[in-house]
Amino acid sequence: MSAPAKGKTFDRSIVEGPILAAVWTIAWPTVLQNVIGGAQGIIDHALVGRLVGYAGNAAVGVAFQIFLVVITFVMSIYTGMGVLVSRFTGAGDAAAVNRTTYQGFLASIMLSVLVLGPVGWLLSPTLLDLVHAAPEVKAQALPYLRTLFIGGVGMLMFFFLGGALRAAGDAKTGLRLGIAMTVLNIFLNVVLIRGWGPIPAFGTMGAALGMSIAGLAVSGYGFFELMRGHLVIHWERGMDWRPDWTIIRQLFKFGLPAGIQGIAMNIAGVMLLRFMGSLAQSGQTQAVYAVGYSELFTFITWTSVGLMGAAATVAGQNLGAKRPDRAIRAVALASRLGLGVAVVIGALFLTIPGTLFGLFGMHEPELITLGAELLRWLSVSGLFITVALTYSGGLTGTGDTKGPLYISLISQIALPIGLLLAIQTTRPLEPHHIWMAILLGHMSRATLSVLRFRAGKWRNITIEAPRAA
Repeated sequence: MSAPAKGKTFDRSIVEGPILAAVWTIAWPTVLQNVIGGAQGIIDHALVGRLVGYAGNAAVGVAFQIFLVVITFVMSIYTGMGVLVSRFTGAGDAAAVNRTTYQGFLASIMLSVLVLGPVGWLLSPTLLDLVHAAPEVKAQALPYLRTLFIGGVGMLMFFFLGGALRAAGDAKTGLRLGIAMTVLNIFLNVVLIRGWGPIPAFGTMGAALGMSIAGLAVSGYGFFELMRGHLVIHWERGMDWRPDWTIIRQLFKFGLPAGIQGIAMNIAGVMLLRFMGSLAQSGQTQAVYAVGYSELFTFITWTSVGLMGAAATVAGQNLGAKRPDRAIRAVALASRLGLGVAVVIGALFLTIPGTLFGLFGMHEPELITLGAELLRWLSVSGLFITVALTYSGGLTGTGDTKGPLYISLISQIALPIGLLLAIQTTRPLEPHHIWMAILLGHMSRATLSVLRFRAGKWRNITIEAPRAA
């Protein structure tokens, strides 16, 4: 085994210590970072809702959903990188970890600068038309979406750093960077959305500007620390900076199924927005969905995504250390932790829906009624999504990225969208039909993910080492 030439060393407790401590080491910083990130989104929505109105809320929700669909392809590289980094970390091969992360950076920066920015800018109006965005929503969403496409590279680099460090066993640095980005983003949004002194009010676009500037600043500092040798991953001057096609090929081999999965899931989200756009109360329904599902539900999903990352890291490292039984125990434990959080948040959804929506400036009786109905469905749906995500993390971390793809195609598109199409042909579509379809998708995804992981095919997945420097 090799150790990093500079900086921190790998945390071997993840593959050698108590399994609860191993999961907790990765889980708590990741979950806290995701909760803070979710709170940042809530603050953005609250500011936009109070200063711009419900059309601004709908614009942020619709535009960010579209942005996620497009950037998922670039971020799939980080999934493939996480598979390799966790395996090499479990095996104690620091040189392979450093080289793999550099190749992931090289591939993602080229895609984001040469493809994401220009293509996203050109297609933004068409993408908004696809979801039937109301005219007042589109007027707010277009500058927001275009700003994200051009300035989103900083946010992508932040996700790159956090994912690479977490896969190598260091989730605390990502937490610190996440806190810094959230604080900076909130400050910038307060200034840019409403204006301050000589700085004009950018409205909804100001939220995208704040996110972009904060991402660039914080990720820039993260790379500065990486190059100085202060992190568990370190790029040295003597490294081979050429593309390593052995690694790049595997980044896409393991990452592309995850990318297609993410695109499928986000396309499903866009299709749901399209169904909402066909309702009589389209703007109100999209605004309630943007706040209730895209923001309030994130207290469950972002917590579960954090546990998914912990499950992926611990499972991948233990498989690299040839200890698959520890991987099984880690995923099951992460799932139970997620269920506990989902029960608590679900209880709040049931008891104080009006208060929760009031935080976003939504006080109209029509919006509160729609929102309370949505939260009742989501209080049940949260129990299933947390199981689905943690077991998906176990599959992905061990290299089985095709399984979650197949499961997502069935559970996120075929079943819920098929149900809505069937209802639409027989009766007028109503909001509760869409909420029911969301629950059906989460239930089926949880069931299929557990069955796939327990089948154990991930035990036999192999990876190739990088080219020798």
